Amino acid sequence: MRGRRVLVGALVAGALLIAFVVVLATRPPAAVNQVDSPLLGRPAPAVAGPGLGGGAVSLASMRGHFVLVNFFASWCGPCHVEAPDLVALSRRIDLLGVTYDDSSASAAAFLASTGGHWPAVADPDGAIALSFGVRGPPESYLVSPDGTVVAKVLGPVTAAEISYLNGVMARTLRAGQ
Repeated sequence: MRGRRVLVGALVAGALLIAFVVVLATRPPAAVNQVDSPLLGRPAPAVAGPGLGGGAVSLASMRGHFVLVNFFASWCGPCHVEAPDLVALSRRIDLLGVTYDDSSASAAAFLASTGGHWPAVADPDGAIALSFGVRGPPESYLVSPDGTVVAKVLGPVTAAEISYLNGVMARTLRAGQ
């Protein structure tokens, strides 16, 4: 009798463990780095200045397209991690880099070494980062074609965040923004 209770208890525990694993394995991937921001649903702050590759760069000139504004630095380890995913993403949407506490020369060399050929602007006094509320790189903000901030990603942009951003872009387009 006692052996039977132990067997039933073990079977129940095993079934619960299997159910728990199934729930975890089948839930949709979370955009673990996506966070709230007071900017969501509001016009994006201005981003303008001298481009790292020369000429003037501005977010306003990119209006009419989805733009991922990415705050980065050459000394930032997670920025190196996200670089390949950003390069892949740049083939589908516009990117605009903003330096964070970095020299223009170092930031330009970093972008070139990672294959990042999107426009980037220097932010030597941190005013652009401050207007977005950036605490440290990498941080990224998805701006809709009408100039509204529709998503924020804290930390490196990876495949999971790209999937999340694709969903945000699709919902934004369906909503007519």
